[in-house]
Amino acid sequence: MEEFLATGRTDVEGTSGQLRQLGLPTRWERVLDFGCGVGRLSQALAPHADEVVAVDIAPTMLEAARRLNRSAENIRFVLNDAPDLSQFPDGHFDLVYSALVLQHLPRPAIDHYLAEFLRVLRPGGIAVVGLPTEPGRTARGIVWHLAPSRLISWAQCHLLNYPAPMKMTVVPHADMVQLMAAHGGDIVGQWRDLLYSGDWVCMRYAVRRAGHSRQEPLHD
Repeated sequence: MEEFLATGRTDVEGTSGQLRQLGLPTRWERVLDFGCGVGRLSQALAPHADEVVAVDIAPTMLEAARRLNRSAENIRFVLNDAPDLSQFPDGHFDLVYSALVLQHLPRPAIDHYLAEFLRVLRPGGIAVVGLPTEPGRTARGIVWHLAPSRLISWAQCHLLNYPAPMKMTVVPHADMVQLMAAHGGDIVGQWRDLLYSGDWVCMRYAVRRAGHSRQEPLHD
């Protein structure tokens, strides 16, 4: 478990370093951890925020996250089983953080949630989003790109013993730029997500919501 939680700290510290180089805040008042699972990133974000709101669609994941939580008592685990973030008002968060989540959703759902990330951000707030932009130049990446989805699902279940098929949805960089601009977001930084790349070219984006922040940015 310690090794697992350490991967979350590595992720958040690496991202904080990238944000710092961009001149962006690395401490926040309220953070949304989208698709928190068992709270790996939520716990890592907790020292950087006054409050972390961690949402997931699965009650069992949230139960496990509460049980495994070893951070200070500033994480609130919330069920979000709606196809949006309508339980949160506009401009509610300083930071939205999502890694290893969106790529498993259908493309229309990804587009919708990306728009929702910008809606719930305060003006000047940042969304940190990890997405695959294209298959990698590996044998598996080429198979993912060329093979029919039904064949991939069959192989996952019958050859690789996956409990359920795992889909991967690519969002090309040009699409990401257009989508963010359409919803009032500006990509202010991007970097190769090397921790999760291999069979996919994965990017981590820092997207700022248009407008001026209502408060001075908080720094470490």
